[in-house]
Order: sequence, then C-alpha cells, then structure tokens
Amino acid sequence: MSLRRSGIALISLALLAGPALVGCGSEEPEESAADLLGRAKEHLDETSSAHFVLDSEGAPSSGTALVGGEGDIARPASFEGTLQVVALGSKVDLQVVSVDGTVYAELPFADGFSVIEPAQFGIGDPGALLDPETGISQLLAEAQSAELGEERRVDGEVVREVTAELPGDLVEQILTSKDPSQAVRARFSVATESGELRRAELTGPFFAAGENATYTLELSDFGADVDITAPPTG
Repeated sequence: MSLRRSGIALISLALLAGPALVGCGSEEPEESAADLLGRAKEHLDETSSAHFVLDSEGAPSSGTALVGGEGDIARPASFEGTLQVVALGSKVDLQVVSVDGTVYAELPFADGFSVIEPAQFGIGDPGALLDPETGISQLLAEAQSAELGEERRVDGEVVREVTAELPGDLVEQILTSKDPSQAVRARFSVATESGELRRAELTGPFFAAGENATYTLELSDFGADVDITAPPTG
C-alpha cells in the first residue's frame, strides 16, 4: 500500500473514531434538584437512627415555643435528648424521652420524669421525626420550585444546596407556624455522594404572623446504634 493510501486510511479511521472518543469523555448529566431531594428522602426513610441539633433565630422571649434542642431519634418512634422551650417568660431546657407516642419530660421543680402533653410546651412528638408520613422527610417530598444552589466541601465531603418552598400547613404539623397559609422558604444541604440530608434551614412565620424567623436543623450519625427506653416516672 502506498504512503498516500495509508494516510487516507488513517484519516478515515480517525474521523470514524472521533465521535466515539468524544462520547467517552463526556460528563454525566447533572442530578436535578428534585432527584437530589428524592435521594435524600429515600436515605432518611431507610435509616434506623439519626442525631439532630435544632437552633432558631427570631424566637420570642415570652409565650410558649420550641427554640432549640439536641438528641437522638430512632425507629420505630423514639427520641432522647434535650428540648429548649420558652415558657413563662424564660428559656427552659427539658430532658425529654419519647417512646411509641408517649412523651416524658423532667419538669422544673419536679422529681424524675412525668408524662406530658407536648403541645403544652409548643412542641410536637419528637419521636415521630423519622416517620416517613409525618416526619422530616415530608419536607423533602413536598418541596416546591426546587432549584440547585452552590456546591461546597464541608468536613471532607461535597455538599449541594437546594432551595425550595414548603407548604406552611405542612411545616406547622412538623414544627410550628403562626400563619399556615404562608409558604416557608427552605434551604437544604445534601451530601452528594451518600445522599444524606445534612442541614435544613427554614424561614417563615414560626412565632408571629407576618414576622419571619428561622429554624436550622442539622443531622448526623445516621444509622448509629441507639437504644431508647421509657424512663420510670416519679
């Protein structure tokens, strides 16, 4: 074969191989905001337990309201930790245990745990936070107008933000709202590799109608070995 014919053959092979080579080097399509939230919900619904820290900004100094907390939540319906509430004009740290729908708390000036009605302290049942139908994952399932935000590295892992709006009546059921007709702004942070929800920042009329406040929920230690039992009551 002549050099000229060899050259033509090589050029032809290169042209044929070109599209295939380009295809091999192309990047995977970016995961949508809805898909990322869906993956976070699936992970949350499958985990056996999680540790959470709750904080707030714009909380009142009077009335009755949940303003913070930290503890462990575990399936099927249990919680153990501290919830900070505003009651009688001051902040109170309540040691709380919830097992199968019964909520216990160490009340000020009382010995040991007592069974309480959570609504009296402006809180819901913290043991229900991992329930797929009534818990945190409902915020992910009902997120509206979800959009991808910035991507950053936190503690060695890549986390992607998703902004969205949540129905106010749904947030009222899980946390609180003084105007359930008003949508709540949400900013979720999801670990892109594991799909774990790391943080949820919610802004809405939690403590007064027409006045925005913020709850920030951070989750960690998914699937840790957590054993929660009902305490003896005094």
